[in-house]
Amino acid sequence: MAISLKNKIVFITGASSGMGYACAEHFAKKGAKLIIAARRFDRLVQLAQTLELNYNTHVLPLALDVSNHNAVSQAIESLENEWKNIDILINNAGISLSSDKLQDTAIEKWDAMIKTNVNGLLYVTKAILPTMLVKNSGHIINIGSLTAHYVFAGSNIYAATKHAVKAITQALRVDLLGTNIRVSQIDPGATETEFSFIRWGDENKAKAFYKKMKALEAADIAQAIIFCATRNRKINIDSLIINNIDMAGTYHAHAGKENHSTIFD
Repeated sequence: MAISLKNKIVFITGASSGMGYACAEHFAKKGAKLIIAARRFDRLVQLAQTLELNYNTHVLPLALDVSNHNAVSQAIESLENEWKNIDILINNAGISLSSDKLQDTAIEKWDAMIKTNVNGLLYVTKAILPTMLVKNSGHIINIGSLTAHYVFAGSNIYAATKHAVKAITQALRVDLLGTNIRVSQIDPGATETEFSFIRWGDENKAKAFYKKMKALEAADIAQAIIFCATRNRKINIDSLIINNIDMAGTYHAHAGKENHSTIFD
């Protein structure tokens, strides 16, 4: 029997666009109460107003840079009592700042990706987990990537961070054995969102890439996350790899009439 999300408190990082935005909408449809966090607060405010109007739920926008440990700790500690009892954490915030070869990538970009994709996930999890442990209930859902399983040209540091997310998710699952806290990871393949425009630094290049295939959309990933979150409490979805029909791994893809092995070039 599926679990109801009505009035559950769901904390979503990176909620100002892409998969985080889609998650906010899908959880709101299910009647969940949302804490939506991101750096772009103006977008969060607009999203919160839209969701409250359309779905008659409560939404708390939270300006947050997950890579800043002090900011994360303060933000979680400062939540009013009605918001502290977080039921589901979706660690979605992540960045990819380069598609260059490792030897050509600026170290500043390495640092930014590691701080957000790895440290940020750890900071938010560490801040929210104690409350889940006290009530012996909760669900942590980490957003990984297909690159946690298959690397491709130019994925180097980003892929490394998503391999780290995979290891953290698996280790946390072990650490929480004996509790009723669930831990899951969703690994999306090529998904057409604003995220990709930033990765390439060229919106036209990103759009041209996604024309090669039937790309995933943010809503596809949000629906998978809803599925994980609503399974019977005895069930833990450890991981889901979600790819589009035109790709198998990262180096086997179908574009038009031909199969390609260099679609990410």
